[in-house]
Amino acid sequence: MTTPFKIAEKPVKSPCVSLCALDIDDVCMGCQRTGQEISRWGKMTNEERREVLQHAHARAQEQGLLS
Repeated sequence: MTTPFKIAEKPVKSPCVSLCALDIDDVCMGCQRTGQEISRWGKMTNEERREVLQHAHARAQEQGLLS
């Protein structure tokens, strides 16, 4: 009897746009992640990364950066 193997999921890609500057609220003006989210990115699971991307998207909308 063989055990099916699980195919590894590709890592969720970083939203970095090489415009790295944190504002007064510790949010990157390029990707809208916080400093803590940026520093933890490499150790996050894909699920955590997707949550960060949702938060970053919401921040961008709040700032009027997205239509």
